[in-house]
Amino acid sequence: MGWIGFKVNMNLFFPGSGAAKPPSAYAFRWMAIYELDPVDRIAVAAVGEPGQRRFFLLATGSGRTLTLGCEKSQLQALILRLHQMLEAQQIEGPEGADDESPTGQVSGEPEWQIGEMGLGYHEARQMFVLVASQGAVGESTEAPPEDDSPSVRFWLRHDQVIAFSKQAESVLSAGRPLCPRCGLPMDPAGHPCPVMNGARPIF
Repeated sequence: MGWIGFKVNMNLFFPGSGAAKPPSAYAFRWMAIYELDPVDRIAVAAVGEPGQRRFFLLATGSGRTLTLGCEKSQLQALILRLHQMLEAQQIEGPEGADDESPTGQVSGEPEWQIGEMGLGYHEARQMFVLVASQGAVGESTEAPPEDDSPSVRFWLRHDQVIAFSKQAESVLSAGRPLCPRCGLPMDPAGHPCPVMNGARPIF
């Protein structure tokens, strides 16, 4: 089978803020992988006030519904990579088509927090594959522990990827407004704009 983006060991990752380096091919082989093939619905949701929001990846498929916690930076990197791969595959959405991606609704706590995400394209099936792993895996080549971190593989059609990227962008852009001078997010309580006061940007 032909892959673009990653093989089974996945060589493209979007790690979280505290994630370690991407795992080696040997380490990844031991991760427990669950399939949502195909995905029926996938969306991003956010809970909380702007500047303090928690983000979630929601998906249903194969008779199962998943709610996974994730970071905003992971979603931003994922959206960027989705656009790059759509362009590389010369895939465009139909003109005038409405965004049919479902609105994310979070009920209860997530099953686990995503530590790493990877994205690939299966040429033979003409489907995108998003892989979300619970946590960073070390690069040790020794025998793996019995309690392996889970990983989920989401199989997505072209139209689902296009709709998902639009919906995710909409959720991310609904947060704090950006300062027109410096481009940094503005909090309701105030904004230390480096352009106005010469201070260093605060991230």
